[in-house]
Amino acid sequence: MFVKICGITSEEDALLAVAQGADAVGFVFAPSPRQVASGLARDIARRLPADVLAVGVFRNEAPARVVEICHFAGLRAAQLHGHESGEDCRYVRSKVGLLIKGFPAGSHELERFDEYHADIALIDSPMPGSGQVFDWSLAEGAPSNRPLLLAGGLTPDNVADAIRRVRPWGVDVSSGVEASPGRKDALKVSRFVANAKAADPAAPGADGLDEHAGAPFDWQRD
Repeated sequence: MFVKICGITSEEDALLAVAQGADAVGFVFAPSPRQVASGLARDIARRLPADVLAVGVFRNEAPARVVEICHFAGLRAAQLHGHESGEDCRYVRSKVGLLIKGFPAGSHELERFDEYHADIALIDSPMPGSGQVFDWSLAEGAPSNRPLLLAGGLTPDNVADAIRRVRPWGVDVSSGVEASPGRKDALKVSRFVANAKAADPAAPGADGLDEHAGAPFDWQRD
């Protein structure tokens, strides 16, 4: 089970997530209480182990700016949560190497997922970043030809149930493991990662990336 801890704002929280077994950490560059400067993200990313994926999270940002920030900060993946077009996504994917495209639960755009040229589909609550749980049955429309990253209101207490019901390839959490906005709680992070890994250590779809895409666990090869 792939686990991403998002909304990282400090080196301490990044290293905490890694120490507890997270596979990826996310830096938010969109307006948010967890928004960070690219320089800070760069300084933190430099301290991460090579096998941990550092992800830049954006919303309705110009594609060239997304690529610029990712390259400057040393991030090898971009996560887009806005109304980016298929052409925007294709451009970012070609320059960054790994693309996660976020969709609100129940979105009809999921039916056109291949048009976004993304490697991973992320399903979030209808209000992304709100930390609100959504009806997990709405994740049934996710594409079957790409890994599904589940987000939206996940916590250490409900992540195992979410994994059993949705059967995602990975899970993504931010506010559900915080002590306060932008500051992680060590115990919550530890419990979340442990509960997610134990719930379904061999979730289907883990090998669902195209050969040209490069799975997160093997992202350095591109």
